[in-house]
Amino acid sequence: MTGSSGKRLYVALIHHPVIDKHGETIASAVTNLDLHDIARVCRTYGVNGYYVITPLKDQMVLVNRIIDHWITGVGSTYNPNRQQALELVRVKATTAEMIGEITEAEGRRPRTVATTARRREGSLSYRRLREMLVDAAPVVLAFGTAWGLSDAFMADADFILDPLTGAGTYNHLSVRSAVSIILDRVLGGEI
Repeated sequence: MTGSSGKRLYVALIHHPVIDKHGETIASAVTNLDLHDIARVCRTYGVNGYYVITPLKDQMVLVNRIIDHWITGVGSTYNPNRQQALELVRVKATTAEMIGEITEAEGRRPRTVATTARRREGSLSYRRLREMLVDAAPVVLAFGTAWGLSDAFMADADFILDPLTGAGTYNHLSVRSAVSIILDRVLGGEI
């Protein structure tokens, strides 16, 4: 699972533990668009792996069925570019399973960087994250679905990344958009 950038960056799309609009911890549903679009941006920027975290068995089956279609099924010959992107996807029931797999593959435990739309004191700048990627330690960049990562997840993260800010007060990007913007800021070339 080594990306062309040579960086030890992994992306995780967390479906549990996330919060709903009332602040309750839930498990959210996986969407087909998130699987495809985030895999494509991860492949484009040379991310080492894209983890989808869901404890829901039916959702795991769905994700694996979609991946199989594009990697070994009819989709693999219909659209080889999609096949290359979806080869990055790994489905795990928990973040602990993901951390264990990355630790085994990399020989070191990855640092976890949580993302949020809310400003947090002491958050990590994009510049500092880019500098961290030069280190030998792998990094997992975690994105929440629904209304964002739970407070418990945020508390367990090693770092919390600065939020994206737009032109005004509206701040509710799709997770696909947020992943694209953040990966470009962290791994993209200078303008």
